[in-house]
Amino acid sequence: MNELVFVGLGLNDEKGISVRGLEETQTADQVFMEQYTNLMVDFSLARFEALCGKKVQVVSRRNLEEENGKVILEAAKAGKTVFLVPGDPFIATTHVTLRIDAEKQGIKTRIVHGTSIMSAIVSLSGMHNYKFGKTVTVPFPENFSETPYNVIAQNKKNGLHTLCLLDLNAAEERFLSINQAIKMLLEVEEKKKLGAVASDTVAVGIARAGGNKPTLKADFVKDLANFDFGQAPFSLIFPGELHFMEVDSLIAFAGAPAEFRRLSK
Repeated sequence: MNELVFVGLGLNDEKGISVRGLEETQTADQVFMEQYTNLMVDFSLARFEALCGKKVQVVSRRNLEEENGKVILEAAKAGKTVFLVPGDPFIATTHVTLRIDAEKQGIKTRIVHGTSIMSAIVSLSGMHNYKFGKTVTVPFPENFSETPYNVIAQNKKNGLHTLCLLDLNAAEERFLSINQAIKMLLEVEEKKKLGAVASDTVAVGIARAGGNKPTLKADFVKDLANFDFGQAPFSLIFPGELHFMEVDSLIAFAGAPAEFRRLSK
């Protein structure tokens, strides 16, 4: 059967894949994986290959974007092919084009979902999923943009939380830190003065979500800017209106100061 199955790997190591995802991988004719859209801190390719009993071909950003995933599509035309993706395959739009191209070429596609950063940060923080607005990525300084600040400001205007995904280049082992992201956003605040990201703004920093030892810290921006979050990957949340249960959760799980209690609605 010629088909392409997109399988989510989860967030941390080779044990994050679902039972169904593992079964799909074990019965595939060819298996591909990308490692550039997220850092899986404790993932071992050798251990994963032993687990699934298959040789895994690692593809690069160039293979998928510049070459339009040709190597994967050709494999899928010949037999069942699994494409392994960190997190959930389509939480970001990175691989949508590959799926569309497969369908256009008569290749059946299926999805096996995995744990994503979207669900992990909600579970870790205790913040309410339905109160999150638009998600945004904060880019590296050389790709500086005011868009993240504008999204935070608009979400706050609507009383909504903002999840900021911080830029990374796993191949180069380069990751935008929470401290750097805050500094960049404060620079835009100095220019626009909308009160979206000021020194007394509440924020929540998360490192290694989905891992065995994630770091979660809620505080005011002026204090969070100097907090040591350890190893990547990183995420940053700017809350909108906080429910009292969200505040209780941030105090209990993220070490938020008791002063946060005055912020709840």
